[in-house]
Amino acid sequence: MRYWWVNQNQTYRHEVPGGYLWSPKKNQGGGRNPFYDFMREVAPGDIIFSFADTLVKAIGIAASNAYEAPKPLEFGQTGAYWDTIGWRVDVQFVELRLPIRPADHMQVLVPHLPEKYSPLLADGRGLQGIYLTRLNASLAGAIGDLLGAEAQSIVKGTRVSEAPAIQPAIGLAEWEEHEMDRVRADETVTETVRKAIVLARRGQGLFKRRVMALESACRITGVSKIDHLRASHCKPWRDSNNEERLDGENGLLLTPNADHLFDRGFIGFEDNGNVLVSPVAHRDSLLRMGLKLDRVVNVGSFSSGQKRFLEFHRDSVLLKSGFLESV
Repeated sequence: MRYWWVNQNQTYRHEVPGGYLWSPKKNQGGGRNPFYDFMREVAPGDIIFSFADTLVKAIGIAASNAYEAPKPLEFGQTGAYWDTIGWRVDVQFVELRLPIRPADHMQVLVPHLPEKYSPLLADGRGLQGIYLTRLNASLAGAIGDLLGAEAQSIVKGTRVSEAPAIQPAIGLAEWEEHEMDRVRADETVTETVRKAIVLARRGQGLFKRRVMALESACRITGVSKIDHLRASHCKPWRDSNNEERLDGENGLLLTPNADHLFDRGFIGFEDNGNVLVSPVAHRDSLLRMGLKLDRVVNVGSFSSGQKRFLEFHRDSVLLKSGFLESV
């Protein structure tokens, strides 16, 4: 279990009642922002302290790993932001009856503030540029002690069942359905191509045949019987344009379990063929699915085109933040 701090001055009224966190993937200039990137390493059961209006006002328990999702509908005036894709984590929030103002307790909190990625200045003010940041156990413990028994009961799960159920939101399935509707309505491509693009969503049809020209077996399990293999997109179908959706170099042959792990960002691949495992992946499940975790696994070389698409996967799908490696 990890501890997190989220600044929600602008989004508290949407995210806490709605039961989620949402952030862009990158900042407005296109650069990677550590406080958005940290979303990739939230795991179910993690504790999240919500800070808004100078108060720690709510505590959340993460109910999902991060996943790609459009900017929430309620953030705007009309329609979903289908072209603004970010990270979403589902969270069970409980609003505190007795919130605390950290600025009133800095003599207790300052000794626990980290040198890097701290959520607070020494005078107790929140840092404007931070959305989500990780808390060390000592700082989380100090905050929990200040909040008292109410916070302890939430963290221990005794009040989670009292929280309202998380409402289904616009997520992966809805986004893909939206993209499917766009494909079906696109009169600039032939009916044959539209059908091929639709089949490619499930790793079948023309896309699978093109991947088979490059791949002969599952990179993870070694299964070679084609009936048990799916053509999995390196740059996900939902993120790709129509040309990329049918590009054989944008694919690997994987068994359904491995395809799930790859698509959801629990595993990835370096250009040299080494398997990357997300720190939030469930280790026992990975072992049962055939992954070896006691050593570096190399699955062989990739073409130059595959490397280009795998770079996108590492950059935008893999649930692993390079910023946390230096904390």
